[in-house]
Amino acid sequence: MPNSPSNLLDDTNVTVLKGVGKHLAATLAKLGIVTVSDLLFHLPMRYVDKTRITPIGDVRLHIHSVIQGRVTGNQINFGKRRSLSVTLDDGTGTISLRFFHFNAAQKTQMSPGAIVRCYAEPRRGTTGLEFYHPEYSIVDDEHQTPMEETLSPVYGLTEGISQGRLRKLTELAVAQLRTHAPQELLPEQINRQFGIASLSEALDYLHFPPPSASVELLTEGHHPCQQRLAFEELLAHYAVRQEMRMLAQTEKGPTMTADEAITATFLKSLPFSLTGAQLRVFEEIKTDMCKAVPMLRMVQGDVGSGKTLVAALAAIMAAQAGYQVAIVAPTSILAEQHFANFTQWLKPLGIGTTWLVGRLTASQKRQALADITENRAQVVIGTHALFQEGVNFHRLGLTVIDEQHRFGVDQRLRLREKNIDNERPHQLVMTATPIPRTLAMTAYAELDYSVIDELPPGRKPINTVLIKQKRRIAVIERIEKACKEGKQVYWVCPLVEESETLEVANAEATATELQEIMPDVTVGLVHGRLKPAEKDHVMAEFKTAKLRLLVATTVIEVGVDVPNANLMIIENPERLGLAQLHQLRGRVGRGSAASHCVLMYGDKLSQNARERLNVLRESNDGFVIAQKDLELRGPGELLGTRQTGDMQFRIADTQRDAHMVEQIHQIGKQLMQEENANIKNLIARWFGKNKVYAQV
Repeated sequence: MPNSPSNLLDDTNVTVLKGVGKHLAATLAKLGIVTVSDLLFHLPMRYVDKTRITPIGDVRLHIHSVIQGRVTGNQINFGKRRSLSVTLDDGTGTISLRFFHFNAAQKTQMSPGAIVRCYAEPRRGTTGLEFYHPEYSIVDDEHQTPMEETLSPVYGLTEGISQGRLRKLTELAVAQLRTHAPQELLPEQINRQFGIASLSEALDYLHFPPPSASVELLTEGHHPCQQRLAFEELLAHYAVRQEMRMLAQTEKGPTMTADEAITATFLKSLPFSLTGAQLRVFEEIKTDMCKAVPMLRMVQGDVGSGKTLVAALAAIMAAQAGYQVAIVAPTSILAEQHFANFTQWLKPLGIGTTWLVGRLTASQKRQALADITENRAQVVIGTHALFQEGVNFHRLGLTVIDEQHRFGVDQRLRLREKNIDNERPHQLVMTATPIPRTLAMTAYAELDYSVIDELPPGRKPINTVLIKQKRRIAVIERIEKACKEGKQVYWVCPLVEESETLEVANAEATATELQEIMPDVTVGLVHGRLKPAEKDHVMAEFKTAKLRLLVATTVIEVGVDVPNANLMIIENPERLGLAQLHQLRGRVGRGSAASHCVLMYGDKLSQNARERLNVLRESNDGFVIAQKDLELRGPGELLGTRQTGDMQFRIADTQRDAHMVEQIHQIGKQLMQEENANIKNLIARWFGKNKVYAQV
C-alpha cells in the first residue's frame, strides 16, 4: 500500500464551500453529505449529453438530444388540451416543440425568426416527432451560447436543493479534489487493474465526463471509473460485515451441549422423518452452539423445506442447557402459528412456552412479561413486540429471526441487548427467499451460511398456469367445484380497496363478488388494514375449514399453513415480484393432494412481464426464481432492504458486479489479517456515522 496523503477532505465540513450556510448544510445532511468527501462520493445517477447539437434530421425517437433551429411558425391549438406548438427548422429537417403550460411572453419570445436551442426526449406527436416541454433558451446570433464542456451529471436530490445548485457545489468540491487528493485506501494494483491513475481521477471523471465519454457505458455502470469505485464500495461492505463478525467473536457466548436422548425423544414423536438436509443443517447449528462465542448463522430454505423444525431442535438444545429462546416472526399470524407448533412439540418435553404480540390484553401482557423475566417460559415467540422496552429475559441464550429480511439491523441489535447477564445470545436467522451465492456473500458476509436444499418426501410440484382475466368465470366455476369437494382455496388480490390510478383487482370488491356468485361457499377476507384480532379470527376460521375460500392481499405471503388448501388464484401477478409470487404459491402444496396456482393476468401483458411469469410457470425451484428476480428487480427488492434500510449501495450493483466478489473477499481477508488501518478509513468513507452495523 503506498503512502497516502492525509485525507483532508474527509475532515472538511461542507460549509467551507461558497454559499453553504447552516440551512443548506442541513439539507445536504439529508443526503448523507456532511463533508466535502461525502459530496465527492455522492455520485451521479445518470448523465445527459448537452455537449453537441444534433441535426434535426438525425433526431431519433426516445433519444435525448440538443437541437438548435430557427422558428418558422408558432400557434395555439385548441383541442382536448390547449397547447402552444412551435416549429423549428435547421436546414436538415423540421420538428415541433409543444407546451401545454405556457404564457403570452413565451409565445412572443419564440416568434418566427428567433433561434431556439433546446434539450428533450423526442416523442411521437400529431405532427411526427415532437419535443414536449423541452429545456430551452433563445440564442443570440451575435453571441452564441457555448455548449456544455462535459456530460451533465444528474444527482439524487432531496427537498430544498435543485439539480443546478448541487452541480455547482460539486464543481467546487472537484476543484478542491484537484489540490487535495483523497486518500488511496486500496492496494496499488487495483487502480492499475481498472486502468485508473488514481481515485481522484476516477471521481473527477465521474462527476464531469468528457464529451467523448460513452453515455451507454456510464448508464450501464460498466465504465472502468465506476467499476473502480464499485470495487471499493463492495470491499467496504465486506469489511464492515467482517468487523461485525469479529466483534461478535470477542464476546462471550453461551456454551451449550445437546442432550442427545431428549433430541431423539423429540424426533421419535414426529409423524415423519427429517430430511438429510435438515439433519445436516442442525449439526452445523449444534457445532456453533457448543462454542463459547455467539453463533451468527443464516438458514436458507425454500418454501416448505422445514426450517421451523430445525429451529425447534436448536430451541430444545438451548432450553435443556438452561437458557431461554426468543423466536421473532414478522406477523402475528405467523407468530401464533409458531406458538401453536412449538407448544405442541415442546410441552411433552417439559419446556414452557409463551408468546408476546401487540394484540394481547394488558393482563395477558403482564403475565407474559413476568413469565419471561422469571424464566417460567423457556421459549418465547413474538412479533416486533419483543423489541419493546419492558421485555427482559432471565437468561437469553438463542434468538431466532424468522423471515429476517423483514427486520432492520437496529431491531436485531435491540433484541440481543435484552439479556440480563453479559452473555451475547446465539443468533439464528432464517429466510425462505433463496439468495444467489454471490449476493449472499456480499449481503451477509458476517454470517455463516446453511442451506436446506431438500424438500420433505411426498411434496408434489405445484402446477402453475397463466390465464387471462377474460376466463375469470371458468376459474370461479373451478373454485366452486373444489370447495364442494371439501378443498379450500386462496384468492390473492394486490389491493385492498378501489384505486383511481391502478386498474387492478381489489380484495374487498372481489370478496363481495365471489360471495354473490357462489352463495353456498363460505368466503372470508383478510388484509393488512384489519385489526389484528379480526385478522387472526379470519385466519383461524380458514385453518379450521369453517371458511372454504379466503380472499386476501399479500399479507398471507409468509407462514400460513393450511394443508387442505390446494388451489391458489393470484390476480394481476405482473404487479408482484417473482420471489413474492413464489412465496404466495408456497401456501398451497402442503397436503398430499395435487395443488395448482393460477396466475390470472390482465389482457395486456408486456414482454418483460410475460417472461417473468413464465419463469414461475416453468420452475418450482426457488433458486432459479430468485436468480431471475435478482436480474429483473435488483437486490433491494429480493432482500427486502428497501424497507429495512439494511443494505443500500451508492454505485455498486451486486448482480452487475458479481464477477468482482471473489477477489474482493480475498483482498478483504488479507487487509483484515494485516490489521490494515485503511480498513477503518474505508468503512468511515462509505458508511460515515452509520455504525449500527458494526454493533450487530
